[in-house]
Amino acid sequence: MDRIRGIIRYLVLFVCVMAFSSCEWKLRSSEDEDSRATRVEVNRYDRLQSLYLQTGDFSALQQMNTNYSIETRTLIEKMLHLGTVDDPEISNKFLKFYQDTTLQVVIADAEAQYANMEDINKELSDAFARLQTQIPEFPVPAVYAQIGALNQSIVVGEGLIGISLDKYLGENYPLYLRYDYSQQQRQTMRREYIVPDCMSFYLISLYPMDNYDERSQMDRDLHMGKVMWIVNRVMTRQVFRSRYVSIIDRYMHRHPKVSYEQLLKMEDLSSIYPDTAAVK
Repeated sequence: MDRIRGIIRYLVLFVCVMAFSSCEWKLRSSEDEDSRATRVEVNRYDRLQSLYLQTGDFSALQQMNTNYSIETRTLIEKMLHLGTVDDPEISNKFLKFYQDTTLQVVIADAEAQYANMEDINKELSDAFARLQTQIPEFPVPAVYAQIGALNQSIVVGEGLIGISLDKYLGENYPLYLRYDYSQQQRQTMRREYIVPDCMSFYLISLYPMDNYDERSQMDRDLHMGKVMWIVNRVMTRQVFRSRYVSIIDRYMHRHPKVSYEQLLKMEDLSSIYPDTAAVK
């Protein structure tokens, strides 16, 4: 009888261990799925672009139009203003535009500096994962790299974030000095600003300020301060520093139950105004 009881206890223990192991496996599997869900990888549209613009490879242009139709339309129509992608001559206009000697140098330098973007992929993934812990339904966009014409740094739209690598070649990049970018501008034209800029522009696109043109300058500055404060948190470093970021920081310390989403959606900023006098 004792032997039978011993066997029964062993079987019960075995079943419990297996059940626990099964639960643990499922938990880990779920965690892995969550990790994959917030994995963000920069799509290298810029490589196809570079191949076409430097060699005239028609197959690269075909892939741009087929696999990256929205990205190509955005670049040609909205950034470069070369015409419409339906124009029979647009591919020639596009190619001719980038034959400029300066832009050819920019293309080569951007491809050399950003041959590897794994650090950017990791930062994007981590930042969006942290943001999703605060806003569970937060939509994670697709991200791609491109080479513009020294105009917009980040473009956002249709669930996409486009990174113009030509605007992140380093504060001492010779062309930036030649074209008289200010010291303040050049300080943000570095690799480490790519992810914070992506997060900032994307948040602004999702949480715009109502009646922006009719709002006071203080309201506009505070709205931007809200976005920058959140970006600092998800980046786990003080990327942005300004009086308005400090005001939001003070407000959030005084109101710890205010969620990120509540802060972003807050239109009546009168409750924040008292903090403006305390932060010079």
